[in-house]
Amino acid sequence: MDGDILDNIIGEVEFKQVEFAYPSRPEYIVFKKFCLKIPAGKTVALVGSSGSGKSTAISLLQRFYDPLGGDILLDGVSINILQLKWLRSQMGLVSQEPTLFATTIKENILFGKEDAGMEEVIEAAKASNAHNFISQLPLGYDTQVGERGIQMSGGQKQRIAIARAMIKAPKILLLDEATSALDSKSERVVQEALDKTFVGRTTIIIAHRLSTIRHADLIAVVQDGQVIEIGSHDELMVNENGFYPMLVQLQQTEQVKIQEKGNKDLSMNGSAYITNMESNITSSRMLSLHSRTSSANSTTSAHASLAGDLNNGDKKTFTPSFRRLLGLTLPEWKQATLGCLSAILFGAVQPLSAFTQGSMISIFFLTDHGEIKEKTKVYALSFLGFSLFSMAINIIQHYNFSYMGEHLTKRIRERMLSKVLTFEVGWFEQDENSSGTICARIENDATVVKSLIGDGMSLVVQAISGVTLAWVMGLFIAWRLATVMIVVQPLIICSMYTRIVIIKTMSQKAIKAQQKSSKLAAEAVSNHRTITAFSSQDQILKMLQTAHEGTRKENVRQSWFAGLGLGTAQLLIACIVAFDFWYGGKLISQGYITAKALTETFLILFNTGLVIAQTASMTSDFAKSVEVVESLFAILDHCTGIEPADSNGYLAEQITGRVEICDIDFAYPARPNVIILKNFSITIEAGKSTALVGQSGSGKSTIISLIERFYDPLKGVVKIDGRDIKSYNLRSLRKHIALVSQEPTLFSGTIRENILYGAPDKTDESEIIEVTKATHAHDFIAGLVDGYNTRCGDRGVQLSGGQKQRIAIARAILRNPSVLLLDEATSALDSESEKVVQEALERVMVGRTSVVVAHRLSTIQNCDVIAVLDKGKVVEEGNHSSLLAKGPTGAYYSLINHQSRAHDST
Repeated sequence: MDGDILDNIIGEVEFKQVEFAYPSRPEYIVFKKFCLKIPAGKTVALVGSSGSGKSTAISLLQRFYDPLGGDILLDGVSINILQLKWLRSQMGLVSQEPTLFATTIKENILFGKEDAGMEEVIEAAKASNAHNFISQLPLGYDTQVGERGIQMSGGQKQRIAIARAMIKAPKILLLDEATSALDSKSERVVQEALDKTFVGRTTIIIAHRLSTIRHADLIAVVQDGQVIEIGSHDELMVNENGFYPMLVQLQQTEQVKIQEKGNKDLSMNGSAYITNMESNITSSRMLSLHSRTSSANSTTSAHASLAGDLNNGDKKTFTPSFRRLLGLTLPEWKQATLGCLSAILFGAVQPLSAFTQGSMISIFFLTDHGEIKEKTKVYALSFLGFSLFSMAINIIQHYNFSYMGEHLTKRIRERMLSKVLTFEVGWFEQDENSSGTICARIENDATVVKSLIGDGMSLVVQAISGVTLAWVMGLFIAWRLATVMIVVQPLIICSMYTRIVIIKTMSQKAIKAQQKSSKLAAEAVSNHRTITAFSSQDQILKMLQTAHEGTRKENVRQSWFAGLGLGTAQLLIACIVAFDFWYGGKLISQGYITAKALTETFLILFNTGLVIAQTASMTSDFAKSVEVVESLFAILDHCTGIEPADSNGYLAEQITGRVEICDIDFAYPARPNVIILKNFSITIEAGKSTALVGQSGSGKSTIISLIERFYDPLKGVVKIDGRDIKSYNLRSLRKHIALVSQEPTLFSGTIRENILYGAPDKTDESEIIEVTKATHAHDFIAGLVDGYNTRCGDRGVQLSGGQKQRIAIARAILRNPSVLLLDEATSALDSESEKVVQEALERVMVGRTSVVVAHRLSTIQNCDVIAVLDKGKVVEEGNHSSLLAKGPTGAYYSLINHQSRAHDST
């Protein structure tokens, strides 16, 4: 909170001689004397190749990093001396990869402006073209988006992220590929809305689609960390040899190809167009009528099917089996045996020591001082012997139990992780199974079980050993007193049992709250850039506080009962001590026992009571362990709905790649009331390329997920090579399928390791280099100091969006798959890289089944089949030429027209 605050911010931004390198790669200089002045209230676009430093400029302006040299000014004041929270509150950010939190749509939008009303939320959603699809959801703005927005399509997430930025009404708007995930129609609508918000506001835009920045006041071309050209669109186009005209030419060439081919096709098929137009009008009316009449039936049947699936799901209640848990320690049976023997011996020390204490007291009543001294030496040496014996036996005991516990921890974590990796995607979409919660369970559950088996087991064995020996000794010394003391000891046990029940109830609520807080914490850490950009730390902490508030109040109430239980136990112990002395005194007066026998018996059995109390004091740990063991076996025994390694499944040595989707009904498990696909059918021929186009949320990515069998349909069947996909051994089938997603996923290892995930068996360096050259990635990798050994960072954070996408494509090509699934595979690339990578992909797609999801229609015009989707159905199907021949009434023609208008002015 330290720093200055400007009373009246105008919005002028200036980069002066900025030099910068990322802390993780200090030897790789991103900016070299970078200079750029952005006038207040103007829109400046940054264009250039992927990795040229565009996104870095936005990160520096928000002070995610500080430059190594130079300065960044806001209204002539260095941002280093401004209050950081205030500075970021003046900026609204929409990133290339939108980050949503696992809460409702409304709460995600409110991250932009915490105190906004519902009217403002709706207005922002309308401005970002998100209100319509949100209103169609059963819960509307209260719909949960899932972890990292997994329940939303890429375009839907992006529009929510734009609404979050718009509601903030910032002085400076930062758009890093803000419309990259939108279809053509949505892009045009959202772009018009964005253009309105630019007025009177300083705006910095990063875009690969030059159509989105043609009206910018200034366009700065960034290359190798420097601004090499700057000016308006018209000014930059004057220099025909400039870098910007070259980028424009690349995009124009692709668009002209579509338009020329479309005009040619239309001229050749004029008569066909008239005929098709009439038939299409009739077909569309019939399709509309059919969809209306079948909608209710399909929805009802889907709901019924879904209900059956849920009822038949894994709803077992898992009773904790400590015998089964002990069975996991069988490989360490030698250590378990030694540990138990040591615990038995150590348990015997307690009653023997108590007996020695009781006997020692009697020597102080002797009259012969010499005898007192001699016996005192004997007892002193006895206690010394007990201490040395206890030390030695404790070392042996704890070493063996620790050895066993460590190996058990390793074994449990490996089994849990290997089991979790087999679960269906729908399991992870449940709130209680978020990645943060699962990681916390894998980390903590094994540790608690180790404590249970190590500390708990040793304590129980010691208690059994000590109690058994104490009872035998007590009965032998003074059976009358011992019998009475043993009879009343269950009162203590009963009071402690009540305490166990109370603590177990409390622990259940506490564990649930802990899992929710772990989930929030994991999201906060992984999405720290978004939280920092919107200064939402307080909001995250409030969400964390809310998660604990109900549990805290309940725990306060329960603590009264726990206190009463503990107080009762303490009272019973005091009463039992008084009763024991009263009865012992009565036995002495009647001549049944001696005073020495009383002290020996009392100390032996009273210390036994302390052992029981000590064991009972572990009840909180035991109660927690019961929950953990239940949680552990719930995972280990969970029957996944989609078994990836079914031993009875058909092993696919080779596949041709013919895909048939027949009469599919589908809804995501987390939103069973929202039917995504209705009576959906499509055939994808082997060795052919099929493109899926349509508006965001129409079901394109869902089809990819069904082919990969991430989910099973509610009704219908998915076939590959004529065989139901459910009959395959899924792992063997997926070896022949490669996926490149819209949001590329990289691991925190090196670039080489990430590429090798595509084909772990291939280690030939020449093959890796070949695929990176094919995807236009080799040059930038070779330019890094560590080359292919460069670490990508958590989820690839050290690389730009385009660089990550090219590595993901290289990973897929290395597999040499029979079926290639491309879900917006080139969305994050600049024009030059997209052209090169698209040519490489088209070469790779030859002779193999390819399914392409794309919003940029220039990337799919050469596909053998193009299927146009709308509201979960195929409304048109054919190749580029035949679909264009349908003219203005055709859905594909309409999509082409939207993109053409977007590119005309460029």
